[in-house]
Amino acid sequence: MSSTPGTTAVRGRTADPSPVSLTASSPRWGEKAIVGWLLLCAAFSVLVTAGIVFSLIPPTVEFFRRVAPGDFFSTDFWAPTNAGNPSFGVLRLVVGTLNVTFWALLIAIPAGLGAAIYLSEYAGSRARKVLKPILEVLEGVPTVAYGFFAMTFVTPLLRDLWPTFLPGKLGEPPGIFSAASAGVVMGVMIIPTVASISQDAMSAVPSGLRQAAYGLGSTRMQVATRVVVPAALSGIVASFVLGISRAIGETMIVLLAAGASANLTFWPNDSVLTMTTFIARTSTGDIGHGTTTYYTIFAVGALLFLMTFVMNMISIALVRKFRETYE
Repeated sequence: MSSTPGTTAVRGRTADPSPVSLTASSPRWGEKAIVGWLLLCAAFSVLVTAGIVFSLIPPTVEFFRRVAPGDFFSTDFWAPTNAGNPSFGVLRLVVGTLNVTFWALLIAIPAGLGAAIYLSEYAGSRARKVLKPILEVLEGVPTVAYGFFAMTFVTPLLRDLWPTFLPGKLGEPPGIFSAASAGVVMGVMIIPTVASISQDAMSAVPSGLRQAAYGLGSTRMQVATRVVVPAALSGIVASFVLGISRAIGETMIVLLAAGASANLTFWPNDSVLTMTTFIARTSTGDIGHGTTTYYTIFAVGALLFLMTFVMNMISIALVRKFRETYE
């Protein structure tokens, strides 16, 4: 190697850097304790669910030893407490439950989804900080308070407005108990659930999708309905299914406002008997342990558990189908 005058070319081996000793880090006992606690909580929830199932199975099996499944899953009259001629047509209770749930969702889904779109796409940060906690306060109101609200305010209001807005179209005005009164108040109760989960799903949509749509000349409504809602569809569907599950399992509102007449009807002005109402009324009544009526409570409870379980499975399937993954 040539060198310029006045300089000296030095060849040699570059000294290796001093080795760094890698010592094993000390175990993070706090993190391991947190992981263990979370695992314990998850295992506890699974054990509770399994306990509920195992507590329902033996009485339900005993019930079907005494009552044929064909008699239970029928549209005959529901009169399990009739000592002379009992009847166990549980489909009347299922129809009553679905009746109230339908009218509740007719209010909760549009209102909840509209509130979610407004909070996600229209409201400013200051308005969102004020409106969302106020909306979620409705979720913390005791359901018995909703039930008294349905009895003392909604039912008289429906009886006054019915002849004016629906004269002769849906029959006579509702009586003291009706599916409409329970459904309206139950829908108000479900609105925070639908709105909160849907708004969280919409907020998780990347802002780049919104900016791209605005760059193409879309309006805010077009961005909300054609970009954000389809992108957050999995969370929105999950909120709907969760609202349905909560409506099916609600007790106090239907107990106080829907009545106890096992009518096979979908009309909103009729009194109906839901599955939860029957369980609440019968379990607190004077029935003998070991009787067929006693085991009927567990059979209806097992059917209610099965319905909510199926709804949750449908929710999981829909979430997986419509889930969108963004990088």
